[in-house]
Amino acid sequence: MGVRQARRTTAGAAALAALLSLGGCSHLHWPWHHSPPPPPAAVHELDVSGTATPAQYWKRNTLLIDLSGIGGTGSIVLKPAAGNAWPVRLAFRVTPGGVGTLEVRGSAREVLPIGAVGTRPVDLELPPGIYGAATPQIVVSWGPATAVAAPQ
Repeated sequence: MGVRQARRTTAGAAALAALLSLGGCSHLHWPWHHSPPPPPAAVHELDVSGTATPAQYWKRNTLLIDLSGIGGTGSIVLKPAAGNAWPVRLAFRVTPGGVGTLEVRGSAREVLPIGAVGTRPVDLELPPGIYGAATPQIVVSWGPATAVAAPQ
């Protein structure tokens, strides 16, 4: 009985060691494992001033301004950096629940409501006509859904 018990214990320990060694390096060798995509490279296309300093990324042909960390109320002013023009497309990344509304004022005014459902950041692309090549600056304000004033 003692020999049989010793063999079971040894076999069990060997099996456990084999499983642990496979599990420890499984992320390196299994063909179905994929590394997460690298984060996008930050760029400096627009000069930003105001209550936040968001990162800027290219997402295909859209310049993405990352406002996912904002909350409460605040505003920023965007201007093309020296030697740059306005990007053809502009989008803002926000986190639902962080703020209720994003207001964008360029050549025209656009109010973008942000739903409170979900916790993952969403990208809000500006519709055409909000800014043009001759627009000197874009003012972006955020706050609760009721904080945005009516156009004057």
